[in-house]
Amino acid sequence: MVKPMSIRLLYLTNEAFPTYHADLAVLFGKYLPRLGLFTDIVTEAMVSSNTQKSTINWVGGDAFLCQAPANRIFFHLVKFMHNVGSLLRCDPQKYDAIQVRDMPIAALFALLIARYKKLPFYYWMSYPQSEGQIHRAKSRGWRAGIRYFFPLILGYIGKFLLYKIVMPHADHNFVQSTKMREDLVQLGLPYEKMTPVPMAVDLETAKIEDIKPIDDDRLTGKRVVIYLGTLGRNRQIEVLFEMLVLVRKKQPNVLLVIAGSTEDAGHLAWLKKEAERIGVNDAIVWTGWIPMSEAWRYTRASEVGLSPFPRGFLLDSATPTKAIEYMALGVPVLCNDNPDQAQAIQDSGAGLCVSLTPENFADALLELLDDAERRKQMAKMGQQYVAQSRSYEKLAGAVFAVYQNLLKKPSI
Repeated sequence: MVKPMSIRLLYLTNEAFPTYHADLAVLFGKYLPRLGLFTDIVTEAMVSSNTQKSTINWVGGDAFLCQAPANRIFFHLVKFMHNVGSLLRCDPQKYDAIQVRDMPIAALFALLIARYKKLPFYYWMSYPQSEGQIHRAKSRGWRAGIRYFFPLILGYIGKFLLYKIVMPHADHNFVQSTKMREDLVQLGLPYEKMTPVPMAVDLETAKIEDIKPIDDDRLTGKRVVIYLGTLGRNRQIEVLFEMLVLVRKKQPNVLLVIAGSTEDAGHLAWLKKEAERIGVNDAIVWTGWIPMSEAWRYTRASEVGLSPFPRGFLLDSATPTKAIEYMALGVPVLCNDNPDQAQAIQDSGAGLCVSLTPENFADALLELLDDAERRKQMAKMGQQYVAQSRSYEKLAGAVFAVYQNLLKKPSI
């Protein structure tokens, strides 16, 4: 059997360890190692983690961790020093390349050290991090003091470094979506130096035959639909409440399962009050954060999966995972016209895609609930699409081929 040459990366990432981000934990932690690509990740230990060692094993390689303080300024300082220290200790005989994810300032130092050590440098952009910092700062306003000025300054510095120095001089850039690549081309970055890597699903975990519909008396006799994911302010979940008002006029026994939550306790309280205000709280099941295996069982008990994803620069370049998860679990999708979702629905035929308004979502949901045969066909097409195009096993093969080509490492 022909086996690929082994590749090893030193990978500085913005996410704490252990991470729940599938494009790190599943892609780099599970599937790429099977093909011969290993990563030593550099980050901080999650606050709730009991890990005290500076180095622990993870499936993809080693995890070099620091214990960062809760104070945000000192947090950034400690993590920055940890990143730089790891870069300075990097052995060019051990690693084939250095890669940084979503950290423009750390990436500048990584680029310089990679050049000094004669190693290739890659940047992984999963989200417009700097623009996100600027947006958060402006939404708080200058009266927030350090919580306004600190992210605002970091955002503008990071934005300049990323688009003027880091990404133009990187040997290659991995981006979240084709839309992100298009946006970056408009900023002058070469098209051929960017590879989109969308979010996908681990079909070894999401085996539909092993995931039984949830046994929950609250769902009995209801037309169940589900929203799976975060309830952050920018997701505008309240649109689904207004949708319910309209749908209940024709389907009075519709029930919305909201499987997720938000760290913003104030916003969560507002959402629940809003649902009560407009009279739909009795048609909602709030599960809060639950294990993914349990959330998927609620999904399997649902007739339609909802994926509202508001339009705008910060979110348009994302590749929402929930729509792909619904497809993998054999549930038709109702989503709005986020570029990746719209393309996935067009390519798969696994649901309906409309603009994000209560009226459009209500009309589309009623259309789906009224046609069981159509839902059955959509479910089948969704599973086929994910297996062919959006599974992490398939994606890993394509990503590994990119690294192999960049590093000129043929199979042996």
